[in-house]
Amino acid sequence: MTTPDQTSQSGQSQLGTSLKPRHITMISIAGVIGAGLFVGSANAIEQAGPAVLVSYALAGSLVVLVMRMLGEMATANPDTGSFSVYSQRALGRWAGFSVGWLYWWFWVLVIPVEATAAADILSRMVGLDQWIWALLVTILLTGTNLVSVGNYGEFEFWFALVKVVAIIAFIALGVLAILGLLPTSEVSGVSRLWEPDGFFAGGGGAIIAAMLTTMFSFMGTEIVTIAAAESPDPAKGITKAVNSVIWRIFIFYIGSIAVIVSLVPYNRLENGSYQTVLEAIGIPGAPVIMDVVVLTAVASCLNSALYTASRMVFSLAARGDAPKAIGRVNARGVPVVAILLSMVLGFLAVVGNYVLPDKIFGYLLATSGAIALFVYLSIAVSQLVLGRRMRASHEVPPVRMWLFPGLTMVVIGFIVVVIGLMAFDPGQQQAIAFSVVSAAVIVALGVHRQRRAGDAHEVVEDEPAARA
Repeated sequence: MTTPDQTSQSGQSQLGTSLKPRHITMISIAGVIGAGLFVGSANAIEQAGPAVLVSYALAGSLVVLVMRMLGEMATANPDTGSFSVYSQRALGRWAGFSVGWLYWWFWVLVIPVEATAAADILSRMVGLDQWIWALLVTILLTGTNLVSVGNYGEFEFWFALVKVVAIIAFIALGVLAILGLLPTSEVSGVSRLWEPDGFFAGGGGAIIAAMLTTMFSFMGTEIVTIAAAESPDPAKGITKAVNSVIWRIFIFYIGSIAVIVSLVPYNRLENGSYQTVLEAIGIPGAPVIMDVVVLTAVASCLNSALYTASRMVFSLAARGDAPKAIGRVNARGVPVVAILLSMVLGFLAVVGNYVLPDKIFGYLLATSGAIALFVYLSIAVSQLVLGRRMRASHEVPPVRMWLFPGLTMVVIGFIVVVIGLMAFDPGQQQAIAFSVVSAAVIVALGVHRQRRAGDAHEVVEDEPAARA
């Protein structure tokens, strides 16, 4: 274990530790509430009908188990490189290199997606061209990340608070409408759970297809294990986050989706799932309310994308798998070069989204389509290896994986099956094909890097290079 004021053997400075407990708590609570919940849920509901609840339960259960495994490793050795570092310790340098760069690439591509979404909303609400808003939003959030990690935490705290309050208010109003206690509501009861085509409207295949759609809306849950490394007590923050992930997913996802499919027909979501419900229960200004909530969720995701991408590439630099300059920090413990690199590439993609044909940007996005599953798989395999080592040495971290190693193996098998199902789903085939190609290229580079520089099991175990 290392202390926050340690420096690496390569002479690189350490990240700061100015994230407060309330920052970590709110990041962990709202980390599962991404923009995908508000904008992407309608597609999943239309695919599977009311049985989308099963899809969310399956995807949510996988996330709970993956977070449990990640929590075991992260509480034993908190590190801003998180699962990339654990993959390196468990499987070799090539694995840490590959997982780290793939994860960085995923979040760099999130930047243009969220910046474009924010620009679209602001352009409709205020006016001005979309590119102006995309530029302003990206510069603003880059600036806050450059000042200090505490600034990232403060912005994320308030973004997260808005999301949490919005979801809880939505569920509360929905429950009142279901019970017939909301005077303004045109709908009540739960009859839409089996109308018009029954609970399993799309059949079993639709449940799986919807699960593949919903899987990626959970991406971001793991950020708390990265952020906690920049707090005074990483293990405590991670333990609280992992232990609360079950109720967070149950309330925010399954609770709000249950309200939607109970109150409105699954095939009548032209205005989006949440806005349709707000209009049906008679809430005035529903479109404006949803614009504000989605804008907050998008800004939160963009803020986290800049933060997460910069910390992952910083960790790679600290381990010698990225240019050394990227691993430098300023006097406030901020990895300025890592943030600017991630922002510049992300913003180039923003420009490309406006200048280049949509198809080209779509291909770029497809290269990261299955990275979430690759990351989950790396976490599970790493925990299987490191979990055995910890138990052999009688090490007892604050969080331990349930039913180890059997349940870990089940999760690994489940993820492999889901990746296989994506290959046979016409709507997912491009994403899985491009993701496999991008992963193969990165893994090949990682293997080449390992052969040139040698394996790094021992170095990573003893070196605090990427740790806050």
